[in-house]
Amino acid sequence: MNLFFKIMWWAGAIAAIYVIAQVLPPLLSSKKDISQVCFYQDYERCFSVELAKTEAERENGLMFRESLDEGKGMLFIFDRDGIYPMWMKNMQIPLDMIWMDKDGNIVFIKENVQPCGEEECQSITPTKRAYYVLEIKSGLVDAYRLEVGNRASFK
Repeated sequence: MNLFFKIMWWAGAIAAIYVIAQVLPPLLSSKKDISQVCFYQDYERCFSVELAKTEAERENGLMFRESLDEGKGMLFIFDRDGIYPMWMKNMQIPLDMIWMDKDGNIVFIKENVQPCGEEECQSITPTKRAYYVLEIKSGLVDAYRLEVGNRASFK
């Protein structure tokens, strides 16, 4: 009986190590290696993205940009899911903002967000927890028929 438990313990430990070795590297690397966010409606629509992973990168975002091409965007990546308000301080172009959970499911969308005035800059606060926020050129959420519940893939 004692030998049986030892064998079962080692088998369980080996299985756990195997699962961790298979699952953990993609989870860790996916956060660092994303270059595209893609949605599939009638066909695949992908955005080449700049990443905002650190607090400083997230604070600067797309500030002072004079334009944003249709196939481009900025992906904000957070360390854990949460309610992440966004704002348009020092922005010059309107944007569509898409909040996604860690599986890439769209949980909240705000379209045609206008740059702040010089006096007041209000935050856009989602109603759902998210892990990512994608900022793209204004009008593309509607043009691509993106909606809450759609899922993104990260490449």
